[in-house]
Amino acid sequence: MASKHSSEKQSANGARSDAGVSYNEFKDYEGQRYTGMKIGRSHKWFYDQGEWKETKITPDLWQVSYAVTKRRAGHAPEGSGVPVGTEYHWYVLAHQNAAKQSANHYTTSLTGLKFKIAHKRAGSETWSATPKTQRKRMIMFLQNVIADLEKQNESEGDVISTEKSPAASERRQIRARRSEVKRATPVSRRTKRPSARRRAQRTPRVGRAQHSKL
Repeated sequence: MASKHSSEKQSANGARSDAGVSYNEFKDYEGQRYTGMKIGRSHKWFYDQGEWKETKITPDLWQVSYAVTKRRAGHAPEGSGVPVGTEYHWYVLAHQNAAKQSANHYTTSLTGLKFKIAHKRAGSETWSATPKTQRKRMIMFLQNVIADLEKQNESEGDVISTEKSPAASERRQIRARRSEVKRATPVSRRTKRPSARRRAQRTPRVGRAQHSKL
């Protein structure tokens, strides 16, 4: 029994060490080398009671700040991850949906994207990118997001135009039928009346004729 338990413990330690090696080894993604968690995997965190502050800038724009400690839901693989003291700079772009429950309570959810701008190694005083380079990375990230949104708008516009095209063709057919009906309906002939110009031209002639008789 003791040998069985020891073998299970060794296999568990081996699995943990393998996970740590896999976490720290170099990987490729579209020509970019990286370390850490593989693309497509995820992990879960619990956030302590934090402090969220917001200041209104315009009718629709708010400046927010949030500070809290987050805790891993599980445990990091043994031997994986960066040293304690490492710092990261993320840029977060997200939807926050809130529903008012009472005068002082809202339910809220946050879904979106976060993009790594830079990192600072443990024991180092400098970031991996200068402030100017960090801004360039933020601009690149936002440009990609805008391009994706424009593509979504274009695709939705194509769908809407396709859905509306039958109705538009029906309207054209109705207009065509109306014009055909108008052409087929006989136009009643009205007695032509002399125009005001012709009446004005005839009046002097009568006056001249009467003057000649006098």
